Amino acid sequence: MTPRSIGLLCALSAVTIFSMQDGISKHLGTAYPPIFVTMIRYWAFAGFALFLAGRSPVGLKGVVTANRPWLQIARGVLLVTQIVVSIFSFARVGLAPTHTIFAATPLVVACLSVPFLGERVGWRRWAAIGIGFIGILLIINPLQATFDTKIIIPIVGTLMFAVYSIMTRLASRTDTPDTAFFYTGVAGALAITFVGPFYWTQITLADWFWMIALCITGMSGHYLLIRAYDLLDAVVVQPMSYIQTVIVCLMGVFLFGEVMTVNMITGCTIVIAAGIFTIWREARLARAAPAAIDPPGTP
Repeated sequence: MTPRSIGLLCALSAVTIFSMQDGISKHLGTAYPPIFVTMIRYWAFAGFALFLAGRSPVGLKGVVTANRPWLQIARGVLLVTQIVVSIFSFARVGLAPTHTIFAATPLVVACLSVPFLGERVGWRRWAAIGIGFIGILLIINPLQATFDTKIIIPIVGTLMFAVYSIMTRLASRTDTPDTAFFYTGVAGALAITFVGPFYWTQITLADWFWMIALCITGMSGHYLLIRAYDLLDAVVVQPMSYIQTVIVCLMGVFLFGEVMTVNMITGCTIVIAAGIFTIWREARLARAAPAAIDPPGTP
């Protein structure tokens, strides 16, 4: 196999594994406090981050040394909080509705990049963003007689992940990806450990299997994603996150009995198309000086 083929296989495997991770998160988040589930998951994630840092050419000390440590710590704390919100949303709102909203993240990032990163967004991307938000309105359907206010939860999660993405791009200007990955795992694990033990819950033997599976999917998914980014351009990898959206929506319908309405399907299709165009346009304009693009999914 060529390096490109291996990279594509790694990326597809990663988004498939992240989809499984979301399904497991929904199962566990329904039975146990999302903060508790996230804490166990992050302990494994932090161990994986430490392992990778130890294998880095610059060593653990070199990886830990950050030019903007407070920004890196803030990123880690924000992401672990966003994951708690995500698991809560999977359990209370559903996998399919949550991911159809999450699909708008690249559009929100494009909006935030103007005031926070000083980037220029031309009329084509603004048009794509506007069309994408029309898709979001179709998904939310606020004019229906029984508007579900719980849809606010994935909207909050989307905004949080967009802010995290902006912070990641700011951090990438002064620190290496290895440093960013280390602080994402370790800072997040330390932060949630201050809160998580208060939500400690006895886990059944069967659910320990799922908890271990959750940790394994997180580590293996991120390893495959790292390999994909080593072999492919970010603009090739990132749109594959929408494959995760499709897989997760199918899991929600066929495994958890969720319902995908015509509005949700239509809106999600519009959002995905607008998001892919936004990613492509951004990468094309930044080809002379490639910017950091966040990987699909969450750790």
